[in-house]
Amino acid sequence: MSSGSKSVPDPSKALRTASTVLLLREAAGGMEIFMVQRNRQIEFSSGALVFPGGSMDPDDREIAANPALVADRGGLDIETAAIRIGGIRETFEESGILLARQRGSASLVTAAKAAELGSHREALDEGKLRFADILRQHDLVPAIDLLALFAHWITPVNLPKRFDTHFLLALAPPDQIGKHDGRESVDSVWLSPKAALEAAESGRYNLPFPTIRNLIKLDKLGTAQAAMDHARTMSVVTVVPEISRNADGTTRLRIPLEAGYDGDVFDVARP
Repeated sequence: MSSGSKSVPDPSKALRTASTVLLLREAAGGMEIFMVQRNRQIEFSSGALVFPGGSMDPDDREIAANPALVADRGGLDIETAAIRIGGIRETFEESGILLARQRGSASLVTAAKAAELGSHREALDEGKLRFADILRQHDLVPAIDLLALFAHWITPVNLPKRFDTHFLLALAPPDQIGKHDGRESVDSVWLSPKAALEAAESGRYNLPFPTIRNLIKLDKLGTAQAAMDHARTMSVVTVVPEISRNADGTTRLRIPLEAGYDGDVFDVARP
């Protein structure tokens, strides 16, 4: 860092809680992850290749607190359950993959059911339809037990928009393929963490810094199941990158070494 002082958060820039889901599957060449390319017309992560996700909706907390919609939170408090529900909702909006069960069933909804409900994705994204209404009308329960916290990043202080983002892992239903929504996201792809990193290195895709670090960590875990097992037992360290400038004007980020990202100081093209 160029200075020993730390930035003071601007209280006018409130943190927005967000959930993003790393959907994993096993493939012939190893673990693959579902990623979407953001529309260049949107403000946040314009054009970037990212994991499905977005800001929490008040509806997520209402669902988590409603025993009729979530009969068993599995020991999770309402806020933690709501973060997972937000991840499930955002994943459905952005990929069409639905991590939910028919009430009383141990199995996730079929690909045919997910496709049937896919007609609601646009209305859900635009706020014309509530996720709670979809759950009620089709007697569905969000499968919050299938997600595990993998990482927790908070946007550096004093940036224009700040997010408190929870990165969640989940195994993708084998019969649900996933497809971008054509609005917020203009492309979607299943690829290995290594292939995603190589595509970023070649300039084919733009990957945000937290996405790169989490892909590197994921790649080292080998298989989708190994990644899930690791996430269910790991201790997650919250990362709030500290920004400084190098003498040549490039950006330097410092993150906690104990977060497990193979270092604590990184020179990057942008924060």
